[in-house]
Amino acid sequence: MSSADRAAPVVAPLSYVLPFPPSVNRYYRHVGYRTLLSREGREYRENVCSLLAGRVGQPLSGQLQVQLDLFPPDARRRDWDNFQKGVWDSLQHAGVYLDDSQVKRAVVEMHPPSRPGHAAVVIRPFTPSPEEDRLCPPSFTNEISSLQTSLPMIRPSSSSGCSRSQPPTAPKKPTRRMKRAT
Repeated sequence: MSSADRAAPVVAPLSYVLPFPPSVNRYYRHVGYRTLLSREGREYRENVCSLLAGRVGQPLSGQLQVQLDLFPPDARRRDWDNFQKGVWDSLQHAGVYLDDSQVKRAVVEMHPPSRPGHAAVVIRPFTPSPEEDRLCPPSFTNEISSLQTSLPMIRPSSSSGCSRSQPPTAPKKPTRRMKRAT
Protein backbone atom coordinates (compact mmCIF):
# COMPACT_ATOMS: atom_id res chain seq x y z
CA MET A 1 0.00 0.00 0.00
CA SER A 2 1.49 3.34 -1.02
CA SER A 3 1.56 6.43 1.19
CA ALA A 4 -1.11 8.01 -1.03
CA ASP A 5 -3.43 5.07 -0.24
CA ARG A 6 -3.04 5.76 3.49
CA ALA A 7 -3.81 9.48 3.13
CA ALA A 8 -7.11 11.21 3.71
CA PRO A 9 -8.47 14.28 1.92
CA VAL A 10 -9.03 17.45 3.92
CA VAL A 11 -12.74 17.76 4.63
CA ALA A 12 -12.96 20.47 7.30
CA PRO A 13 -10.36 22.94 8.58
CA LEU A 14 -8.01 21.44 11.16
CA SER A 15 -6.58 23.66 13.87
CA TYR A 16 -3.75 23.08 16.34
CA VAL A 17 -2.05 25.19 18.98
CA LEU A 18 1.66 24.36 19.16
CA PRO A 19 4.57 25.69 21.21
CA PHE A 20 6.43 28.63 19.69
CA PRO A 21 8.90 27.11 17.20
CA PRO A 22 12.66 27.59 17.21
CA SER A 23 14.09 29.82 14.51
CA VAL A 24 15.35 28.02 11.41
CA ASN A 25 18.79 29.30 12.47
CA ARG A 26 18.50 27.16 15.61
CA TYR A 27 16.45 24.33 14.10
CA TYR A 28 19.41 23.04 12.07
CA ARG A 29 23.12 22.64 12.79
CA HIS A 30 25.93 22.50 10.26
CA VAL A 31 28.53 19.81 10.92
CA GLY A 32 31.22 19.80 8.29
CA TYR A 33 29.43 19.60 4.96
CA ARG A 34 26.26 18.17 6.47
CA THR A 35 23.16 19.93 7.75
CA LEU A 36 21.54 18.13 10.68
CA LEU A 37 18.51 18.67 12.84
CA SER A 38 19.74 20.33 16.04
CA ARG A 39 18.94 19.12 19.54
CA GLU A 40 16.48 22.01 19.89
CA GLY A 41 14.88 21.04 16.56
CA ARG A 42 14.53 17.39 17.61
CA GLU A 43 13.03 18.40 20.97
CA TYR A 44 10.52 20.70 19.26
CA ARG A 45 9.54 18.02 16.77
CA GLU A 46 9.12 15.40 19.52
CA ASN A 47 7.09 17.88 21.59
CA VAL A 48 4.72 18.53 18.66
CA CYS A 49 4.38 14.78 18.03
CA SER A 50 3.48 14.12 21.67
CA LEU A 51 0.99 17.03 21.70
CA LEU A 52 -0.75 15.76 18.58
CA ALA A 53 -0.66 12.06 19.51
CA GLY A 54 -4.19 10.74 19.34
CA ARG A 55 -5.47 13.89 17.58
CA VAL A 56 -4.13 12.95 14.15
CA GLY A 57 -5.77 10.31 11.99
CA GLN A 58 -4.54 9.43 8.53
CA PRO A 59 -2.18 11.97 6.96
CA LEU A 60 -3.93 14.54 4.77
CA SER A 61 -3.68 14.22 1.01
CA GLY A 62 -3.96 16.81 -1.73
CA GLN A 63 -2.92 20.42 -1.87
CA LEU A 64 -3.18 22.41 1.35
CA GLN A 65 -3.27 26.00 2.51
CA VAL A 66 -2.06 26.87 5.98
CA GLN A 67 -2.65 29.86 8.23
CA LEU A 68 0.13 30.20 10.82
CA ASP A 69 -0.28 32.77 13.59
CA LEU A 70 2.87 33.26 15.66
CA PHE A 71 2.69 34.62 19.20
CA PRO A 72 6.31 35.01 20.39
CA PRO A 73 7.16 34.59 24.08
CA ASP A 74 8.84 38.00 24.36
CA ALA A 75 9.29 41.31 22.53
CA ARG A 76 12.60 40.52 20.79
CA ARG A 77 12.76 41.42 17.11
CA ARG A 78 12.06 38.37 14.97
CA ASP A 79 11.60 37.71 11.26
CA TRP A 80 8.39 35.72 10.74
CA ASP A 81 9.86 33.76 7.84
CA ASN A 82 12.42 32.08 10.12
CA PHE A 83 9.78 30.13 12.05
CA GLN A 84 7.67 28.31 9.46
CA LYS A 85 10.06 25.48 8.55
CA GLY A 86 10.07 23.99 12.05
CA VAL A 87 6.27 24.01 12.15
CA TRP A 88 5.89 22.48 8.65
CA ASP A 89 8.43 19.73 9.36
CA SER A 90 6.98 18.94 12.79
CA LEU A 91 3.44 18.64 11.40
CA GLN A 92 4.72 16.28 8.72
CA HIS A 93 6.66 14.24 11.28
CA ALA A 94 3.54 14.05 13.50
CA GLY A 95 1.60 12.61 10.56
CA VAL A 96 -0.73 15.54 9.89
CA TYR A 97 0.14 15.43 6.16
CA LEU A 98 2.36 13.31 3.96
CA ASP A 99 4.84 15.97 2.91
CA ASP A 100 5.23 19.69 3.51
CA SER A 101 5.42 20.18 -0.26
CA GLN A 102 1.62 19.77 -0.19
CA VAL A 103 1.40 23.29 1.28
CA LYS A 104 0.61 25.46 -1.75
CA ARG A 105 -0.37 28.61 0.11
CA ALA A 106 0.84 29.80 3.49
CA VAL A 107 -0.27 32.91 5.32
CA VAL A 108 2.01 33.71 8.24
CA GLU A 109 1.32 36.49 10.71
CA MET A 110 3.45 37.63 13.65
CA HIS A 111 1.35 38.85 16.58
CA PRO A 112 2.30 40.77 19.74
CA PRO A 113 4.11 38.74 22.42
CA SER A 114 2.08 36.35 24.54
CA ARG A 115 3.74 34.28 27.27
CA PRO A 116 4.76 31.47 27.05
CA GLY A 117 4.56 31.87 23.26
CA HIS A 118 2.68 29.65 20.84
CA ALA A 119 1.83 29.03 17.20
CA ALA A 120 -1.76 28.61 16.03
CA VAL A 121 -2.12 26.56 12.84
CA VAL A 122 -5.21 26.15 10.64
CA ILE A 123 -5.03 23.73 7.69
CA ARG A 124 -7.57 23.77 4.85
CA PRO A 125 -7.77 22.33 1.36
CA PHE A 126 -6.12 24.61 -1.19
CA THR A 127 -8.56 26.18 -3.61
CA PRO A 128 -7.39 28.96 -5.92
CA SER A 129 -9.75 31.90 -5.79
CA PRO A 130 -11.20 33.62 -8.89
CA GLU A 131 -9.19 36.75 -8.01
CA GLU A 132 -5.98 34.75 -8.39
CA ASP A 133 -7.05 33.62 -11.84
CA ARG A 134 -7.50 37.27 -12.82
CA LEU A 135 -4.15 38.26 -11.29
CA CYS A 136 -2.25 35.58 -13.17
CA PRO A 137 -4.32 34.53 -16.20
CA PRO A 138 -3.25 31.44 -18.16
CA SER A 139 -2.01 33.61 -21.05
CA PHE A 140 0.39 35.38 -18.67
CA THR A 141 1.57 32.07 -17.21
CA ASN A 142 2.21 30.75 -20.73
CA GLU A 143 4.13 33.93 -21.57
CA ILE A 144 6.35 33.48 -18.52
CA SER A 145 6.98 29.83 -19.42
CA SER A 146 8.01 30.76 -22.96
CA LEU A 147 10.34 33.47 -21.62
CA GLN A 148 11.99 31.01 -19.26
CA THR A 149 12.78 28.65 -22.11
CA SER A 150 13.95 31.33 -24.55
CA LEU A 151 16.17 33.42 -22.26
CA PRO A 152 19.72 32.35 -21.50
CA MET A 153 20.53 31.43 -17.93
CA ILE A 154 21.75 34.47 -16.01
CA ARG A 155 24.54 33.67 -13.59
CA PRO A 156 25.71 36.14 -10.97
CA SER A 157 29.26 37.28 -11.45
CA SER A 158 31.71 36.82 -8.61
CA SER A 159 32.40 40.55 -8.60
CA SER A 160 28.76 41.62 -8.37
CA GLY A 161 29.27 43.06 -4.90
CA CYS A 162 25.78 41.98 -3.86
CA SER A 163 26.81 39.78 -0.96
CA ARG A 164 26.84 41.56 2.38
CA SER A 165 27.97 38.44 4.21
CA GLN A 166 31.49 38.67 2.78
CA PRO A 167 33.38 41.94 2.76
CA PRO A 168 35.09 42.90 -0.49
CA THR A 169 38.60 41.51 -0.66
CA ALA A 170 41.68 43.35 -1.77
CA PRO A 171 43.29 42.18 -5.01
CA LYS A 172 45.94 39.50 -4.53
CA LYS A 173 49.54 40.56 -4.62
CA PRO A 174 51.32 39.18 -7.65
CA THR A 175 53.46 36.11 -7.05
CA ARG A 176 56.12 34.65 -9.25
CA ARG A 177 53.54 32.43 -10.90
CA MET A 178 51.21 35.35 -11.63
CA LYS A 179 52.11 37.66 -14.47
CA ARG A 180 52.09 41.34 -13.67
CA ALA A 181 49.73 43.49 -15.70
CA THR A 182 51.63 46.02 -17.75
